[in-house]
Formats: sequence, structure tokens, C-alpha cells
Amino acid sequence: MDTPIISARNVRKSYGRGPNRFDALKGVDFDIHEGESVAILGKSGSGKSTLMHVLALLDAPTSGSVELQGVDTHTLKGRRLNRTRNRTFGFVFQQFFLTANSSVLENVILPMKIAGVGRRERKRRGLAALEQLELADKARNKAVDLSGGQKQRSVIARALVNNPRIIFADEPTGNLDTTTGGVVEDILFGLNRENGITLIVVTHDEELAARCDRRIVIRDGMLVEDSKLVTA
Repeated sequence: MDTPIISARNVRKSYGRGPNRFDALKGVDFDIHEGESVAILGKSGSGKSTLMHVLALLDAPTSGSVELQGVDTHTLKGRRLNRTRNRTFGFVFQQFFLTANSSVLENVILPMKIAGVGRRERKRRGLAALEQLELADKARNKAVDLSGGQKQRSVIARALVNNPRIIFADEPTGNLDTTTGGVVEDILFGLNRENGITLIVVTHDEELAARCDRRIVIRDGMLVEDSKLVTA
């Protein structure tokens, strides 16, 4: 079988020391293969968001390892770590994290600025991503003037501009009404199925999780279920 795109091996994450220590993750093991859609499920405080931060290289495990296509990410430091994260991952969060008074295009091209992509190429790829998300007509609008659904589609466009291999979506429809949330879900799963982007969704929403190929359930910092969706 191909090398997994992500391997978690006995991943533990603790905060604080001594009597104040809190073990957020207590030895988690699993592999994720390229092109999968995976739901990481758990109640608030279960450790699922901590797990996402560790997998996305936003935080380091206290012990254990995370491998990215066979490379131990512990060996990635400084600029190399930032470059790997910027080029490999796209992020879609419940909070939009858009700069309100900047244009939609300026928000979308930010990861390319960080990556050192030239101005002309940034604009070309930014507009192409907005076109894909049916937002090209909003490119010059300020982010503050968008609806919730338009903001989340802008965030997805921003996640796409560096051609990521993995998209992390943390409660991506949590701030949206049911209809708009359904549209956003369709976009994310379309990118997974049509473009082969690995999709990792962190959620407590069972209906959203049911759309994924696989579910990983975290409870009290431990993996209690890892099951593939069986389709007829």
C-alpha cells in the first residue's frame, strides 16, 4: 500500500506540569491515506481540536510522532516547517479569520504572499480560485460586506490557492444556516472527490461526519473508534 500521507504514532499532548498537568491526547495511532475524507469526531473537550493542531503542524506533540508522507515532522524546523505547512495544507475554520477591511482578493492571496509568490501570479491564482468558488464578482469587495456563506467560500478559495494536498476543516459549517452549510459541504467534498484533495473534517456534527469515507472518534484524549463508511 502507498505510504500514508499522515501517520500518527502514539501521539500524546499535555499542558502544564505536576498536579496542574492536563493530558489532552493520551497515545493516538492511525494513518490517513491520500484522497480520503476523514471526520474526526468528539465532544467539546475531547481532544479533537488538539489532535487537528498537531496533525496540521500548528503544535508539536509532547511525545510520539507525526509523519507527513514518511517524513518525521519533528525534523522540520523554522522556515522549513513553515514552508511545508504553507504548501501542504489549506485551512477552513468555523471563524473566518478574514481581514474585514481588506478586499476579498487580498484575503485570498495571503498564503501566496507568505510563500513568496510574485504579485502577478498571486493575482492570477487568486482570481482563478474565486472563479472556482463563484465569487469572482466579489474580488474587490471588502470582506466585511460579504454574507456568511460568501465569507466561508472566500476562506475555501484562500485554502486552495497554494494547491494543498490536505484541507483541514474545523467545524466549517458551524456559523452557517443549514442551506448555506450544505453548499459549503458540497464544495469541500467536491474538492475531495474531483481533485483528490485529502479532507480532514473536525466536527461534532454527525450528519457532516456521515458524508466522509471514514470516522475517527476521540473521547477523553483517546481514539475510541476508527471505522470506514460502508456504502451499498
